[in-house]
Amino acid sequence: MNKLALDELLRRALIEDIGAGDLAGEAIFAEEDTAAGYLIAKQALILAGTAVFARTFALLDERVNVAFDYADGDKVEKGQRFARIEGPTQSLLAGERVALNLLQHMTGIATETNRYAAACGGHRALVVDTRKTLPGLRMLQKYAVTVGGGKNHRFGLDSMVMIKDNHIKAAGGILPAVARARAKVSPFVKIEVEVEDLEQVKQALQAGADVIMLDNMDLPMIETAVRLIDRRALVEVSGNVTLERVAALAATGVDIISSGALTHSVKAADISLRLI
Repeated sequence: MNKLALDELLRRALIEDIGAGDLAGEAIFAEEDTAAGYLIAKQALILAGTAVFARTFALLDERVNVAFDYADGDKVEKGQRFARIEGPTQSLLAGERVALNLLQHMTGIATETNRYAAACGGHRALVVDTRKTLPGLRMLQKYAVTVGGGKNHRFGLDSMVMIKDNHIKAAGGILPAVARARAKVSPFVKIEVEVEDLEQVKQALQAGADVIMLDNMDLPMIETAVRLIDRRALVEVSGNVTLERVAALAATGVDIISSGALTHSVKAADISLRLI
């Protein structure tokens, strides 16, 4: 993660939540009051976001000390205390919500991604994310995917050329779309083409696409497409990718399984911060 971008993100989040000040915390506790507490997992999880959690409090008050007993990527069992925190009571209460929200969200993504990756079994398919992320949180969400055992697809529109259905329609077909892109971009930039049927698969191969995305195809068509492509391009499958379908998709021989669900609709992990 880019540390400068992370600090900017966290400062904005803290400003949004705290505003002019924590009315409850500042009314009840004096500046010199201190407290300690711990984080507890209320479900089995794959931890992600430890540095983000700690940095949130560091930006708010350098006197806050956070110590994790586990690292990102570690499995934490339900009921396990996995971190300790101490410092000025006002700061612990003021930073709690932002720090915990991000830790829960990132851990939820890592935990779900781990389930998808495990479902691929011994197949070569990689589980990857998409650009279906929450605005402003893409860096954190994509990092959490890697912690869970997945890989990142393009970070943004400037990462690679992805020719989708609307590009194809507006350009008049796959061949002219790929040809125009190839003429404009660096030879070091990959070109991916989204296809919806076997005829488009043939056109993408003819155009020399580096990656062919099979969009919303059923399993028999995916298997046929994989045989047709025959390793001449990387094969990605996308659309209606669920945990229940991942194993079957991986068994077709595709190289990449992309799922927006890893980031756009994942459930936050159940973690609590308790002061003592």
